[in-house]
Amino acid sequence: MDNNWLEKAVSRYETCNYKTLNWILSRSPLIEGFLNTKVNSITGISYTNNSGTRGPKFIYGWIQGRGLEALVTFAEYYKDKNYFFSKKILKRAETLYYSLKKLYFRDEHIFFLYDQDLKAIRNSNKVINFQTNEKGIFTYSDAFAAKGLFAASRVFEPSNSKFFKQYIFDIIYAVENNFFQMDETVAISLKAIKKQPNDFAPRMILLGAAGMFHINSCSNLTSFADKFIEDILDNFYCKDKQILLNIPNHLICNIGHAIEFCGFALEHYMMTNNKKNLEKIETILINSLKLGLKKQGIPLFISSETGKATSPYFPWWTLPESIRACAIGTHLGMNTEIFQLWKKIDKTFFSNFWQANKFYAYQTINIDGPVDYVPATPDLDPGYHTGISLLKATQVIKNYLT
Repeated sequence: MDNNWLEKAVSRYETCNYKTLNWILSRSPLIEGFLNTKVNSITGISYTNNSGTRGPKFIYGWIQGRGLEALVTFAEYYKDKNYFFSKKILKRAETLYYSLKKLYFRDEHIFFLYDQDLKAIRNSNKVINFQTNEKGIFTYSDAFAAKGLFAASRVFEPSNSKFFKQYIFDIIYAVENNFFQMDETVAISLKAIKKQPNDFAPRMILLGAAGMFHINSCSNLTSFADKFIEDILDNFYCKDKQILLNIPNHLICNIGHAIEFCGFALEHYMMTNNKKNLEKIETILINSLKLGLKKQGIPLFISSETGKATSPYFPWWTLPESIRACAIGTHLGMNTEIFQLWKKIDKTFFSNFWQANKFYAYQTINIDGPVDYVPATPDLDPGYHTGISLLKATQVIKNYLT
């Protein structure tokens, strides 16, 4: 391995994360202490009440759950390195924890979007309606919030951790038994679930809970991860291309989700020393990156047959997730091909997306440069995709160098 490059990479990642966290903490919170990353990533201008659902009157539960997990994770990381910074992060995380917990106990769910009165709403083609709350159905917003609430409760309120552990396992049950809804812009209902495709993304996202359990000394709770990895490899693996198809026999795929799966699966294997499918997952990672990585980045969708982009958009999040996956893959297998891909991805992210003067990435670019396209939420990443991914790469590098 190129130790000189690794040393520079770890310095770059740590600087990136430290400055992003400082930026997040410097911004005045939204109502109830919710995180405020409501900024146009191109102009750097904060959204206002005239910005519609991008503005500060609207709260994205999806983002707040991610942000909570990120803050608690970084507070632990900095505890012995920069105690006062760690305490500063924890102070913001504590306020966010209690506000998010309050919403969860009110509704037994966290929803994608809330209005200024903190009522759950949905935005379908710019038409706002109140969101439905159908018992037993869970969503991505639930998954992100449950992870954040569990991790934070371990710090602030250990007596409540049991509730959020159950929340996570209720979501896992929903994924396994077809009670998980992917699209939160329509009414939450069994009818909507019956119409949605068979996509591996929900299982992939829940694999992230295994990593969260591991770092919270709860590895005994991660047996579901092995089951999910097996299920995804058994049902979504394309033998011809040796990649994952998001939907079986569907040639257009979100290769970023396949890469994210590899990162989560490899992290679980790193923590459990399980090597059962290691070689296969490394192969999927290599082939996904070779197929998906373009000059600009990794497109939102590609043809699994040709590798050609079928979307003009290149979202930022695929690259830090690729960095995480490659860092762990390099560590586990000492795979030089993965290491070379890691270096290419790193260069692409920091050349095309990262804005060192603003401390965050462009959300999306196209072949001409940055473009105003929202990949999931208009709120900028609260240290989750970029932050936690670069943190994991940092930890892997430091472990290798020492």
